[in-house]
Amino acid sequence: MVLTSEQLLQTDAQILKTKHKKQRQRNRPRNKRNRLEDSNLTTPETSTTDSASAMPENQDAGATEKPRDQIMAEREAKKLAKQAKKQNKPSAPATPATPATKIITEVEQTTITTKLTTTTTTKAQEKANSLAPKTAPALLANGKEAETGEMSREMIKAEREVRKAAKKAGKGAGAKVEATTQQLAALKVGDKAPGTAKAALPITEEDHEKKKPVLSKAERRAVQEAQRAAKAQGQVKKGQPAGKAPSSAAPSKEAKRESVSPTKAATGSSSPSKCPASTPNGECRVKLFNHLVCAKADSQFINDPLVHPSIARLGVQYAKRTVVGSNARCIAFLHALRQVVHDFETPAKKEFGRSLDAAVKHHVDHLHKCRPLAVSVSNAYKQFKNQLTQLPSDVPETELKELLGHFIDTYIENQIGKAAQAISGFLQEKITDGDVLLTFACSSLIQFICEEAKRRQVAFRVIVVDSRPGCEGQEMLRRLHAYGIPCTYVLINAVGYVMAEATKVLLGAHALLANGYVMARTGTAQVALVANAHNVPVLVCCETHKFSERFQTDAIVYNELSDPNQLVRGDKCQLSNWKAKGKLMPLNLSYDITPPELVSAVVTEVAILPCTSVPVILRIKPDIGY
Repeated sequence: MVLTSEQLLQTDAQILKTKHKKQRQRNRPRNKRNRLEDSNLTTPETSTTDSASAMPENQDAGATEKPRDQIMAEREAKKLAKQAKKQNKPSAPATPATPATKIITEVEQTTITTKLTTTTTTKAQEKANSLAPKTAPALLANGKEAETGEMSREMIKAEREVRKAAKKAGKGAGAKVEATTQQLAALKVGDKAPGTAKAALPITEEDHEKKKPVLSKAERRAVQEAQRAAKAQGQVKKGQPAGKAPSSAAPSKEAKRESVSPTKAATGSSSPSKCPASTPNGECRVKLFNHLVCAKADSQFINDPLVHPSIARLGVQYAKRTVVGSNARCIAFLHALRQVVHDFETPAKKEFGRSLDAAVKHHVDHLHKCRPLAVSVSNAYKQFKNQLTQLPSDVPETELKELLGHFIDTYIENQIGKAAQAISGFLQEKITDGDVLLTFACSSLIQFICEEAKRRQVAFRVIVVDSRPGCEGQEMLRRLHAYGIPCTYVLINAVGYVMAEATKVLLGAHALLANGYVMARTGTAQVALVANAHNVPVLVCCETHKFSERFQTDAIVYNELSDPNQLVRGDKCQLSNWKAKGKLMPLNLSYDITPPELVSAVVTEVAILPCTSVPVILRIKPDIGY
């Protein structure tokens, strides 16, 4: 068959129209009405194209579109046939149908017949394509599509009415969208009326509330606590044997809360479960001070063959407080260290410097077990380690030992001896006739300054303030009185009465921290506070080898615990049987912290400086002394 040019133009125009319509159909929303209209529009076009075209492209397009329409029609016909069978059952009682249901049933009957006819016609068309011309099936399809288009409008109207009724019922009962969709899906057209659908809504709401109950915050917390208690009971049952009953969950909760918040345990409570740390001896320690180190009585008697006898002896002296004071402890440590270096023998195939460093570290650890190291001792050990790294490697061992011994002697002479002389020289200009110097506890540096002023024949007197339990001021009083200096001895509770007589307050220091705070014997901060209230200048005498890079604003972060038995005065004291009381632990702190606001100046071998100049001294220290 030969096509003319006019026929080709018509077929091209029809193909373009179909393409544009298909594009529009893709962009439109895919609801039921649009699908039906699309099927109405596509069937005549496809029939005309099938009758007029002999090209393979159009034949393939028609072949691909027919199976889809057939499948959709067959599925809808099956669904409607099933519903029709259910309606025609004799056992079902006859119920009066509403207008909406009547419309739906009529529409369903018509759609069943139309769908069946469309399926038969499509099958007949497939058989007659090879024999009969294609114009007649096209006309039949056009007539049937017009009928299905009219029927589809009635179906759409009926569905809209059902949806409106369901929405009104959902709004009145407060039902959710999920409940309405479930009802629409389960609704049978011929068996139930809209009234039954409305009655089914509250049942679904009750079921939904039972599945997901709404709980308040208090109820949720109660549920969580009950779950935790059940878990705790399960753990206790697993840990205990079958004969014992599981303990209650309340003590476990209290223990967990105490471990999380140590400040609550520090405030103290009457329950024995809230005692934070109980030792085997019955001691109860507060968590606020649990990190502080207290030397044990048996630590100095460790029989270690690697510890030198001089270090072992020094450890016993540290533990028994025979050697007291920052300078005295530093000097004793350096003398014992010189003996260790003198007796040290380098192992075979080992370097002298590294092997000696390991040995010295072991000895320092032993001293730390006996008593925590002072800041002066720590600084001296650091300088000794630095000197070990600078030893030459091509020098005999004997000469290296001599170099280390010379370093120890020069350190004691420069950092302690000459520093004391320089500090005394700065203060001699401040001490005049008639001065009353007030000092606290015992300080070898303050003693040296007072003896130097007496040697210059200055008429002055000293007030020695002391405090328990150490009573170190008694030793200071004995030394000054032996040198012929007039002294007055009072305890710290009377410092407010004698402060009015003092003209200057001279205080020693255990260490001077990098933020300007002074770490000294317990009671120093109280004396400085009273002096500040009476407008008496407070001068702290401290060598630079006691300067520390540590920052501290209170006496709790870092401190040393002394023997708590020192606070017991005798058998008549109420603390005499404190070990028998399970919830009592005497606290005996060795040092306190004095803020820089209470200190007028710090007298060092470099100059008289404010407390805030400590970082500057630490920065320039290697250039001026070490």
